[in-house]
Amino acid sequence: MTFEASAALTLLYVAGVVWALLRSDARPPERIVLALVWPLGPLAFVITVTILLAASAIAYPVVTVPALALLAVLWWIIR
Repeated sequence: MTFEASAALTLLYVAGVVWALLRSDARPPERIVLALVWPLGPLAFVITVTILLAASAIAYPVVTVPALALLAVLWWIIR
């Protein structure tokens, strides 16, 4: 990771902390917890989508498995 990317991510994190501390309608202890854990939201999204894709591969293998294989091949080509 480059310095610029690291600085941008740090700035985004700090902005989220400040936003959560100033704009939340929760009590102060909850504001602090929200400010510290807000980056977990995107991680929760990725985990949810991964679980849904795995479940769809089991429920609808004729459609999902080829689609996931195509995505894997495209990802491999792009990288």
